[in-house]
Amino acid sequence: MNDAEVALEELTRLGLHRSTRLISSPQGPRVMLDGRPVLLLCSNNYLGLAEHPRVREAAADAAMRWGVGAGASRLVSGTMTIHEKLEQRLADFEGTERCVLFGSGYLANIGVIGALTSLPAAHTNSGGGERVVFSDALNHASIVDGCRLAKARTFVYRHRDVEHLAWGLREAAAGSVIVTDSVFSMDGDIAPLVEIVELAERHSARVIVDEAHATGALGPGGRGAVAAAGLEGRVTVVVGTLGKALGSYGAYACASSATVEYLVNSARTLIFSTAPPPPAIAGALAALELLSEQPRLVEKLRANSALMRAALARAGIPPGDGDTQIIPLIVGGAVQAVELCAAALRRGVFAQAIRPPTVAPRSSRLRLTLMASHTASEIKGAAEAIAAAAADTGVSFEGETAPAGEVLAASAGPAAR
Repeated sequence: MNDAEVALEELTRLGLHRSTRLISSPQGPRVMLDGRPVLLLCSNNYLGLAEHPRVREAAADAAMRWGVGAGASRLVSGTMTIHEKLEQRLADFEGTERCVLFGSGYLANIGVIGALTSLPAAHTNSGGGERVVFSDALNHASIVDGCRLAKARTFVYRHRDVEHLAWGLREAAAGSVIVTDSVFSMDGDIAPLVEIVELAERHSARVIVDEAHATGALGPGGRGAVAAAGLEGRVTVVVGTLGKALGSYGAYACASSATVEYLVNSARTLIFSTAPPPPAIAGALAALELLSEQPRLVEKLRANSALMRAALARAGIPPGDGDTQIIPLIVGGAVQAVELCAAALRRGVFAQAIRPPTVAPRSSRLRLTLMASHTASEIKGAAEAIAAAAADTGVSFEGETAPAGEVLAASAGPAAR
């Protein structure tokens, strides 16, 4: 066997081998998976807008008007009027002066973190120490990789632990960066944003908040956790995605006019990537308009999330303490998670098994994600099916949420103990 075959064999032995599954229908609450109909409980299409007729029509019309691709990077000839229109709408939506689009959430986080950690501090005489980027231990892999690539030392603070963060900030220079997800993708819990921003202001640090799983799910009108916490104007950069609640593809960064202009001139993932395709941008624009017109979609998503937690509890499955649309059902071992996923699928429910390195060892799980378009009967039936699948396989659930996320080792030094 060659090296790749050996590595694949070991992944299979550990229950960590992955393969794609083929969906041959739109991303609705029910899909055709590998040729059979199933209830979908692992999509990030939170508001059900990916298959909305207006979103699909807007994308199709844009393809006919603007073409399928942008043809160049943003700073060459890839910026079209449709890009600027969505950027203006997103800036209004997030309550910021300006917005810039990126090709994906991964590109946005890497570009924004790298640019902000290279930005000179306005208060060069305040504080001592070195420039540091502070990252929550359970941040998304795109943030982890952004920290790894940044020209600054990384301090990983314990998950949602503002005391640990405060301790680290005492050692850092002004102009350091704190970056956090607002809703954590694998556990569904929410960052303590008020405390983080207050610490940042006290230590002249900058704050990046990734609202990927909060846009369309939290806050007034679905404007996210930053708006829910009343922190508009106090976060340096708000990163968001077009590929979850807005049902399309791409990402954005919202900030002050000067900060966005700096990102346009400094974020390498923006400068050296082809601009997002016009159909995706037009689809996201239509989805944003629908969210504005139908704020009850956000309420329906939250109601469905509460309904699923209640249904799981009735079925004897601990749903955890959260209240977002992400519900982790932790079983521990990777093999057990795969077995439970397969058993649930046999009962017509697709809830993907999540295993290391996406989550920490011994915290493999089914990660359930609700959509506003799920019905009450679908939700209740899904909870019963998962409970029956657990009985079929003999898999049990942990009563409390275990740590998730890829852990980025902190650098050596007094602020990284």
